[in-house]
Amino acid sequence: MARFRSVVLDCPDPRALARFYAGVTGGTPVEEDPDWVVLQVPGGPRLAFQRAEGYAPPQWPRADRDSQQFHLDFDAGSTWEEIDAAHERVLSLGARPLDLEDREKKDFQVYADPAGHPFCLCRIEHS
Repeated sequence: MARFRSVVLDCPDPRALARFYAGVTGGTPVEEDPDWVVLQVPGGPRLAFQRAEGYAPPQWPRADRDSQQFHLDFDAGSTWEEIDAAHERVLSLGARPLDLEDREKKDFQVYADPAGHPFCLCRIEHS
């Protein structure tokens, strides 16, 4: 009936958020206009960023009042050394940690991107 096209994130600065996720995924941002930037992710879905006046980020983990709606998961490797390297990289790009506890139990760590959207770096066993 329909084909999946893209995930679109509202934000105050589409260019900046596209650059952040380009650094995370290795994608290439393509600016269609100042209020809409598309990121072509190698081997993945298209991410798009649209300017939203008055944007307010979700309050994680406040699903009772301000639901996060969705989050992005990234396969950051199969070892904790790879996850630690990805952790340092996303922090250098402007992410902030939201939940780094119990990572051995959960196999993921939660961050906020520069606009406040939650995302996870996941440890995935590769076979």
